[in-house]
Amino acid sequence: MATITAADVNKLRQTTGAGMMDCKKALVEADGDFDKAIQNLREKGQKVAANRSDRESSEGAAVSFINADKTKGAIITLNCETDFVGKNEAFVTLAKELVERAINYSSKEEFLDSDFNGITVAEKLIEQTGVIGEKIEIGGFEILEGAFVGSYVHVNKIAALTAISSPIANGDVLTKDISMQVASMGADTLSYKDFDPSFVNSELAARIAIIEKENEEAKRLGKTLKNVPKYISFSQLTEEVLKQAEEDAKAELKAEGKPEQIWDKIIPGKVQRFISDNTTLDQEKALLDQNFIKDDSKKVSDYVKGFNVEITGFKRVTLG
Repeated sequence: MATITAADVNKLRQTTGAGMMDCKKALVEADGDFDKAIQNLREKGQKVAANRSDRESSEGAAVSFINADKTKGAIITLNCETDFVGKNEAFVTLAKELVERAINYSSKEEFLDSDFNGITVAEKLIEQTGVIGEKIEIGGFEILEGAFVGSYVHVNKIAALTAISSPIANGDVLTKDISMQVASMGADTLSYKDFDPSFVNSELAARIAIIEKENEEAKRLGKTLKNVPKYISFSQLTEEVLKQAEEDAKAELKAEGKPEQIWDKIIPGKVQRFISDNTTLDQEKALLDQNFIKDDSKKVSDYVKGFNVEITGFKRVTLG
């Protein structure tokens, strides 16, 4: 039988990421043959992966990587089964190594087929499934390019990228803040102006149906009914609609007996509240129209204007 040294074990650990005991056992079973030991570990991974293929992998780590000139970024989630493994230093290190490689590919499929030290990334994940004993897979995968790209990662659970129209001295601050906004609030598009009218109408109909059903139950129980919205996007608030909101505000102030000379100070706030109450779709799905998380007195678009650039794109991945 071949002599197994500590150096042999460490070399196998560095190559595969397996634990010391697993590496020593693999070398013993392979009679010291290094390549055979690697193959043994990978075959173990294949068996574990097959046995755990139906397991849920909603834990893990979300990570990001930005290239040297800050014109391209990558974010991925490396998923596993338990939070314990997801917080493991070796697991997070693997996730970071993977995202640095991922930046060179345009799709998850292309990345999984790419080389990882002589095997594919997909095969590496199977190998690590055997090492760790849990199902491991790439979940989210996003690439973003632009004149300047920045990122933000929230406690290894959500990662986001933001691209702006030109490189600026404080671009890191802006792109981190907007990426934080994306991570926290989510968004599907930049502005309400990007919404298709049919989409807005279908969303409104769906929301009305839900509220009307809830109101039926509330009425039965004698509870307060919710207001049924007429609008959910600024794209629906025509000049006539806003004019009517102003007239309604005047009528309300008159009914309350407020002096007419102070109406001009009150009406703008009432109209703004009307807009806020009737643009819920924009606030949920349009990044620039959301309230800025660091100062909810302003919109994201107002914050961005101060930097004299435009947001050209954003991406987000999340565990679960």
